[in-house]
Amino acid sequence: MTTSTPLYRRLAGSAALVAVLGATGAALAPATPALAVPAGGYGDLVEAVSPAVVFIEVTAKAQPAHMSGQLPEGLPEELRRQFEKMMPKDGQMPKRQGLGSGFLISEDGRIVTNNHVVDGAETVTVKLADGREFDARVVGSDPLTDVAVLQLDTDEKMPFVRFGESDEMRAGDEVIAVGNPFGLGGTVTSGIVSALSRDINSGPYDDYIQTDAAINRGNSGGPLFNNKGEVIGMNTAIFSPDGGSVGIGFAVPSDLVQRIVADLSDDGKITRGWLGVQIKPMPEDIANVLGYDAPRGAVVEMVTPDSPAAKAGLTEGDIILSFNETEIADLRDLTRAVAATDPEAVVPVTVLHKGEEKVIDVTVGTRAEQSA
Repeated sequence: MTTSTPLYRRLAGSAALVAVLGATGAALAPATPALAVPAGGYGDLVEAVSPAVVFIEVTAKAQPAHMSGQLPEGLPEELRRQFEKMMPKDGQMPKRQGLGSGFLISEDGRIVTNNHVVDGAETVTVKLADGREFDARVVGSDPLTDVAVLQLDTDEKMPFVRFGESDEMRAGDEVIAVGNPFGLGGTVTSGIVSALSRDINSGPYDDYIQTDAAINRGNSGGPLFNNKGEVIGMNTAIFSPDGGSVGIGFAVPSDLVQRIVADLSDDGKITRGWLGVQIKPMPEDIANVLGYDAPRGAVVEMVTPDSPAAKAGLTEGDIILSFNETEIADLRDLTRAVAATDPEAVVPVTVLHKGEEKVIDVTVGTRAEQSA
């Protein structure tokens, strides 16, 4: 099962591609240099958290075949036989198989993993570190943040880990990844936070933690721990020219994961705020005229009729400087701030309108459901 297909396609034009960490089967890449082990090592931490890290096996729906039923003329007989073996029966390709990782967040068997790990799943099997296996169902998933929630089919009490606060992490802080790379369950790697708030152009809410802890295909959905054993991220993607780890991996911050998990656990769906504007960055010349050291805010290009923005009086050319007390340094800041706001909430928005700064109140709407 090639669970990396959706993101892979969006980013395949990069000089070195970013791939989600889904399927197994690639050749092992050279090991990434590890962070020097602290005094005493990570043994106690790993022993404490590993029981809650799970390995996920998925059988996904077969996809319609796109192979033509006619083979080219003049093929050698042996090659023709090989092609005929590959031809799908009844217009369907075989069901896809895939592996990934995840982690338990409650004793009743609630699991967090990546959306791309379980996308299209017909069956989901979860294996714990102690060898126990359980069936699981998908409670809900969000393609736009690549977060999914599963529920084990069991009444047994499960081990679980707790979330830490990702916004307290700094570049240089130690991190530990645990997961199922290439189907090699129970793999532990260590490293540091390389950078924060990375945008890898995978979706509108990109805000990744970058790490040099070695993560590979199959690590998808696995936890990234701080040195207290708290989950501060969920491993999701790597930057790589060949699909193997080169020491540049990305994790969804735990603060975002927790919000999405809470929303999905309610009814299996995500509810996001909506403003109703098209925006663009502030041009350098406008920033200079306004006396700013650098461009800031989001310039309104268009206001959707009858939208929350229109009702609040926003117009084309306005510059949104802050939304609900969140400073808008670039476009992503506004996109994330609006999405994280509850619909029907009334929030203050600071706007530069015809050279005059003013604050207006906006009643946030509900964003229509969209795929990635």
